[in-house]
Amino acid sequence: MALTKAEIIKNLHADSNFPRERCAELVESVFELMKDELAEGSPVLISGFGKWSVKKKSPRRGRDPQTGEELILDARRVVTFKCARKLKENLNSHS
Repeated sequence: MALTKAEIIKNLHADSNFPRERCAELVESVFELMKDELAEGSPVLISGFGKWSVKKKSPRRGRDPQTGEELILDARRVVTFKCARKLKENLNSHS
């Protein structure tokens, strides 16, 4: 099961003295800040967790799977995530 924003809010509320509405505002604020930074092209680094970065993809040749017609896919920006060493070690120690 995926960890959802609602689950994050619920867990934050359970672990703190903040009302559920305040927890929702805090979580939304953090995600908005992260989205804004990434939209500007700035990386987002959370120590011990990982780093989100924006990479530029060049236009490339593609193919329509239904018709087989070749086409050129536009240049675009994508978000990549690199896991922190601490998190990777933690994940591998629980296997």
